Amino acid sequence: MVSLDLIGDQIITGISIGGRLFLIAVGLSLIFGVLEILNFAHGALYMIGAYAVITVIENAIGNFWLGVIAAGIAVGVVGVIMEAGFIRRVYDRDHLDQLLLTFAFVLMLTDGIRIVFGSGSHVINPPEGLRFTIPLGQNFAIPSYRAFVILMAIVAMGALLLVLRTTNIGRVVRATSTDRDMAQLLGINVPRLYTGVFFAGCVLAGIGGAFAAPLQSVTPELGNQVIINAFVVVVIGGLGSFTGAFVGAMIIGLLIALGSLVVAGAGQLFPFLAMIIVLLLRPQGLFGEAEA
Repeated sequence: MVSLDLIGDQIITGISIGGRLFLIAVGLSLIFGVLEILNFAHGALYMIGAYAVITVIENAIGNFWLGVIAAGIAVGVVGVIMEAGFIRRVYDRDHLDQLLLTFAFVLMLTDGIRIVFGSGSHVINPPEGLRFTIPLGQNFAIPSYRAFVILMAIVAMGALLLVLRTTNIGRVVRATSTDRDMAQLLGINVPRLYTGVFFAGCVLAGIGGAFAAPLQSVTPELGNQVIINAFVVVVIGGLGSFTGAFVGAMIIGLLIALGSLVVAGAGQLFPFLAMIIVLLLRPQGLFGEAEA
């Protein structure tokens, strides 16, 4: 018999997993929604963010928050190099060409991390100020760092929607994603905008990896593990939909956490079942728009 305390703990764990998945899936959705690029290397960039915060903490600096900033900037710079030097050349090609190019970066970045850091796992603790628990009832509490990650996912969601819907930059981004040629005729520097959007998506991936580092062991295979779940999230939520990415991430996080209670060791099975059901019943995703 599964206790209510265990179910509650798994729900919190699932929402925390969903928060981490959202921070990578929203960057994936942002890049696809504007650039229409399927960036398979997004998981590898997430992994670099995790290693960046570990590098900062394990060296003399030793500050987690500085590591998060460094992770976002470092991954953003790597993303700009990828976009400006390589991905820009395949914008007008088939999605298969884009997928093969970004998959090549997965292999190169993963092997590069393995050469620098080795194949072993790395573990770090949450920052000192977030090592307490928040009581939610008589027999139930949530670790403060998990609550912080959930809060950051909500903040990221709100900030993106605010920028895209209420600012001039957001209007330019939405206009360019709707009709790139018309935006260019109106004087918008589309290549520069694309680079900026790609940079923003990669920064979100780097910060997501940094926030995930205290919650799991970090290995060179981390990127391959997370990108699969991230693609499941955006397929369920709808490619290019931020609301869909948020809802999809929470659904997948809860399915992973609660699924292990239903079938021991099979938590990863349920997200794929959910994806199959969504693809059969609503191929454009829960919040995606049907193609004309």
